[in-house]
Amino acid sequence: MKKSMLLITALAFSAVSFAQKKELKEVKKAIDKNELSQAQLLLESLKSSALNDRKSSAEYYLLKGEIALKKAIAANDINALSEATNAFNEAKKVGGKTPTELDVLKGKGAEFAVEKGQSAYENNDFKQAAIAFEQVYRLSPKDTLFLYNAAVSASQGKEKDMALNYFLELRDLKYDGSETLYAAKNKETGQIEKSADKNIRDMKMKTGNYTNPTQEKTPSKKREIISNIAYIYVDQGKKEEAIKAFEFARKNYPKDAELLTQEANVYYQLGNIDKYVALTKEVTELQPDNVNALYNIGVINLQKGNNDQARIYFQKVLKVDPKNADAAMNCATTFAKEGDALVDPMNALGNTASDIKKFNELKTKKDNLYRQAAEVLNEYVNNDAKEPNKVVLEYLSNIYLSLDDVTNYKRIRAIAEKK
Repeated sequence: MKKSMLLITALAFSAVSFAQKKELKEVKKAIDKNELSQAQLLLESLKSSALNDRKSSAEYYLLKGEIALKKAIAANDINALSEATNAFNEAKKVGGKTPTELDVLKGKGAEFAVEKGQSAYENNDFKQAAIAFEQVYRLSPKDTLFLYNAAVSASQGKEKDMALNYFLELRDLKYDGSETLYAAKNKETGQIEKSADKNIRDMKMKTGNYTNPTQEKTPSKKREIISNIAYIYVDQGKKEEAIKAFEFARKNYPKDAELLTQEANVYYQLGNIDKYVALTKEVTELQPDNVNALYNIGVINLQKGNNDQARIYFQKVLKVDPKNADAAMNCATTFAKEGDALVDPMNALGNTASDIKKFNELKTKKDNLYRQAAEVLNEYVNNDAKEPNKVVLEYLSNIYLSLDDVTNYKRIRAIAEKK
């Protein structure tokens, strides 16, 4: 009895499958006649029964995808293509081995998406370009370049959330993006023509119209991908996520001064000045002539009252860039502040012989510090004689005024009045 029941059940199941197959063929006929609305209605009426059988499920999703694809192409709407993409991917998932028909349909969808993506990109519609390029990748996951194109397009379109998701996916895929380009020189034009296809280059060489066959490896895009993740987090104000992203980036590129600089800036925004200075010093070790890094360390030290340290960094800036007015002003200020600090102790002294002696000693020290400040500013003025900074000239003339140095005061005022 049990065997009979099993046999009856199997026969009943086969009958249902046969009926489904016949009705699914009717859906296909309607699609081929371009009767898409009718095909969609019929297909939806079969959904429950079709999805109970693996083979019918694959056919159901294949037909659903074909309907959506035809509608998207007819409407010239890249946004509608995602329904087809999702259906095709479901068909592949439940159907096991990919049938040729599915590959053909996915190929048509990819061609449509590539065309829409390129057109949108050329018209600066970067969001639509990103959507289109993503669809190419979803239809053909081996073509990871299009996911990268989607990320770049989204970035250019200021679509930060989209770009971030694409870059994160590329990072997780360990996408490298480097490729080998095959080049040859066109004898007639003298231009170097490159192609990713070696066969194309070789065919050109056989014509006799090309010389100097070479090949080169393009740089990896990994650094760009992981750094963009961090930069987007910064733009979004997600500082903690940005720090983690920069830490990940630094593990991969420990000697990248730009990444160090950006990470330092995030710590500055977070108020962690010590960490900011530590990272910025690492930048100066990698790039000893990085004026911005040297200057910023000088400013932090000046703000903290570390005049000696501040002076060292401002002097380094002036060695690289003698016409840097800000560095000259701040370097002079380190001397002037030390001189200013002596004024109160001088005023606190009395009229005794020892106090007068002490007063004169402090005054000499103060004046020497002011003269050192003036020396820094004079050197700047000499280096930028044609266009000296007005603020620098004003500061320098005031220093000479405080020193009762009338001759130099008049000299600097004369330079200032010529401007």
